[in-house]
Amino acid sequence: MRLDEALEQKSAHLHQILTDLGSVLVAYSGGTDSAFLAYAAYQALGDKMLAVIADSPSLPRAELSAALAFTAQHGIPTKVLLTDELDREDYVRNDSQRCFHCKDTLFAAMEVNRQQLGFQHLAYGMNLDDRGEFRPGQKAAALYAAAAPLVTAALTKPEIRALAREAGLTLADKPASACLSSRIEYGRPVTRENLLQVEQAEAALHALGFWQVRVRHHGDLARIEIARPDLPRALTLEVLDQITAALKPLGFTYVTLDTQGYRSGSMNDALTQISLPDHREGHAKQSHVTK
Repeated sequence: MRLDEALEQKSAHLHQILTDLGSVLVAYSGGTDSAFLAYAAYQALGDKMLAVIADSPSLPRAELSAALAFTAQHGIPTKVLLTDELDREDYVRNDSQRCFHCKDTLFAAMEVNRQQLGFQHLAYGMNLDDRGEFRPGQKAAALYAAAAPLVTAALTKPEIRALAREAGLTLADKPASACLSSRIEYGRPVTRENLLQVEQAEAALHALGFWQVRVRHHGDLARIEIARPDLPRALTLEVLDQITAALKPLGFTYVTLDTQGYRSGSMNDALTQISLPDHREGHAKQSHVTK
């Protein structure tokens, strides 16, 4: 199906935006938005772009493998950065700013690479629909003057999926997959152990045929969110027993099914006060503009 004229114009605008950057490091997670941005940047800039993926315990091994397979398939230059957010107390503390500290770690490492490798800009896959959501990581991106080409091109999430589908990208309809730390309840320290619990629990649910899932970690209790269309299949004694048998050996004393089903960012429901830092002491914003 052909794209409508308005979306074709946005696609052309995105290509020009990326071309005008000259050279860019793209923060790449393997999700649809960042993957499409990496693909579009490669189409516009060739080897003057580099997709950078952060590898840490908060990234499931299956997601890392899939992300690297995608860039290899399309010949997109890619670099894996080992990030150390689990060594940062402000990240491990897991308050409402955890995502800020995670992305601050990522963009700091990317900025070092940008300077060492001689690239002009940083960019990331924020889309137009992301602007109204609680995403502290956007504040970190702003500190490093990371460009958001998909926003500049006024592309929404459905439009990005449509463009990815038009380009024949296999992940055009990939479900959202935030980092594993987003499954840990606020106030509970993020550890390698509880990240591994979540990763293994979600892999077990995938093996049972549930693809759009979240396992929310509440200490001894695992709260499972399953896409609402799949809830009827989950709500049988046989499948409930299978879920219990899969998750209890991972260290959960209690396993519960959330009756509201899967919803992005449900951990934010528990936040009573949200405040984003405007700056960090001693950290100046970079301009990255070639003179």
